[in-house]
Amino acid sequence: MSRIPAVFDALKQSGRTALIPYVTAGDPGVEATVPVLLAMAEQGADILELGIPFSDPMADGPVIQKACERALECGVDLSQVLAMVREFREQNQDTPIVLMGYMNPIERYGAQRLAKDAQAAGVDALLIVDLPPEEAGVLRQELAAAELDEIFLVAPTTTDARCAVIAEKASGFIYYVALKGVTGAGHADYSGLAEPINQLRRHTDLPIGVGFGISDAASACEVAAVADAVVIGTSLVDQLSQASDKAQAVAIAAQFIAPIRAALDEQSQLKTAASG
Repeated sequence: MSRIPAVFDALKQSGRTALIPYVTAGDPGVEATVPVLLAMAEQGADILELGIPFSDPMADGPVIQKACERALECGVDLSQVLAMVREFREQNQDTPIVLMGYMNPIERYGAQRLAKDAQAAGVDALLIVDLPPEEAGVLRQELAAAELDEIFLVAPTTTDARCAVIAEKASGFIYYVALKGVTGAGHADYSGLAEPINQLRRHTDLPIGVGFGISDAASACEVAAVADAVVIGTSLVDQLSQASDKAQAVAIAAQFIAPIRAALDEQSQLKTAASG
């Protein structure tokens, strides 16, 4: 069973916002991925998003594209990604893991096989960027049978009618893309974020996470004012790319997550105090 609903329920009760960092499996090194995931969880990441390396990550900008290239050069495939999750679960049974990727590797692996193996490894959900809900029937059925969530993206250009369709089929949470473009395209303008998020909430009781363009504590807090979760990827992946070894990668990950977690919690405490 997916750990995601319980995590969001606990966060809601305490008035906190979920922090969801993204890293590409196998970058900056195969041996570094699991220690980096563990370090981020220890520093307060609530859910971990683990990217499946792919040669044509169409929603991602140059930073994550290069991370995928480095991981593929190391021979990282979907089987190895699942092995990393199994290794992570040997030390952490609580923090949910979302696999993020594209349909090509999943088609090659097989939907039924993936759902079964992902459940056994300890995966909680899949987010497939290029899988529209209309085409998700087979995979959705297999994931549901394995009690895994399927997370869908909603963009600024998504119509209200389509939001309703996506909300009906999604589980776990809904990922709202804060800007038009690829990951790392620049700092988004969050001043108008409340309106589309509130509109989306009319169609779903699921938590709403926001990603794309979030790079630091300040932008994370800006998004947290209206969202249930903050997703951060490009900035973290960029910093990890500078690591020369596993120890440095772990240190970078921990130092990146800690101040963002602290800022989000401080904002939550101030909000609670003001409402009380």
